Amino acid sequence: MRLLLDTHVILWFDSGARLSPTATKAIREAAEVYVSAVSGWEVAIKSALGKVTTTRTVAAACDEAGLLELPILLRHTERLEGLPMHHRDPFDRILIAQALSEGLTLVTRDRAFAAYDVPIVRA
Repeated sequence: MRLLLDTHVILWFDSGARLSPTATKAIREAAEVYVSAVSGWEVAIKSALGKVTTTRTVAAACDEAGLLELPILLRHTERLEGLPMHHRDPFDRILIAQALSEGLTLVTRDRAFAAYDVPIVRA
């Protein structure tokens, strides 16, 4: 299985907290686990606004855990055009577009993702 972690999942995974046993097992056994560049962007913005506190960068967490970085590519942004507006969060919409474009399973606790035709592992 090839996974893409939602932003809250990488934060929880890095801190060792709050993931379901199913998600933890999927992450540990996956052939590839990706973290989108959009997650680094989202954490940086929310950190600057005081909405989230982290002990290190998303990049540092990914490096230590051996997670792969997924850049935002033009084909990902083009995929957004065809996505219904079930979810209005731009960070989450690009994650959905990336997962669909790359054939990845999203690991998330966000119930709004279920409205899209994207495989999900519940975090």
